[in-house]
Amino acid sequence: MGWDEAGFETLGLWVPVLAVLLLGVCQAHPIPDSSPLLQFGGQVRQRHLYTDDAQETEAHLEIRADGTVTGAAHRSPESLLELKALKPGVIQILGVMTSRFLCQRPDGTLYGSLHFDPEACSFRELLLEDGYNVYQSEAHDLPLRMPHHNSPSRDLAPRGPARFLPLLGLPPVPLEPPGILAPEPPDVGSSDPLSMVGPSHGQSPSYAS
Repeated sequence: MGWDEAGFETLGLWVPVLAVLLLGVCQAHPIPDSSPLLQFGGQVRQRHLYTDDAQETEAHLEIRADGTVTGAAHRSPESLLELKALKPGVIQILGVMTSRFLCQRPDGTLYGSLHFDPEACSFRELLLEDGYNVYQSEAHDLPLRMPHHNSPSRDLAPRGPARFLPLLGLPPVPLEPPGILAPEPPDVGSSDPLSMVGPSHGQSPSYAS
């Protein structure tokens, strides 16, 4: 067998291997969609949901540790909420401090649940022209409304305002740099008021009281 025949035989053995490799490379793979409109999955924001209406109701939605949902005049740790996108336009709302999901019953009553129920705890987020948002139950098609003041949501279905302004969480309080201790005033009754000599190991009986 000459060198030419041996070379062709070796090449013939490699042809199936190269075909398999090329087939694997040439397989079509889906290209990730780069549209910014489809990148809301997993997006997380921390906000305080503030609302007001013509009756001068100003409140921040709170999810408390016992599962009640109410409004507070000022932002608090219980009003800090985590808004996470489930799919474009649909979110879940979680109380950061209480780890309770905001959920809605078929009658519109709000409550905080330790477990996420896709039917009760999913809300459509609609942006209004004035910058406020409206949140609507995806399953029940009811708007999320702020409960009346001093009226826990477990006792009465909310009929309050339904427009909310998402406010950024309070920034952390910056730590103050360690201050420099002010020098102590000189002891005018001492023989060394400016402490130039330094501390002495003994004390003269002349300065003993």
